[in-house]
Amino acid sequence: MAIRNRVKELRARDGLTQGDLAERIGVTRQTIVSLEKGSYTPSLLLALNLAEVFKESVESIFFKEEMGE
Repeated sequence: MAIRNRVKELRARDGLTQGDLAERIGVTRQTIVSLEKGSYTPSLLLALNLAEVFKESVESIFFKEEMGE
């Protein structure tokens, strides 16, 4: 099972750069890059901050995907 996310899609929808988003939630741009690549699973606090910025539920941003799907 893997955790997938829609961070890149939602960031583009809102016209934010990786740097803009990082600044809004108090992380580095590299954290956003890692999130978008799927190589970093955020803390609950970070996930909640992203949900607030995007005005989406955490469940609509992050979801689990079975391997092989």
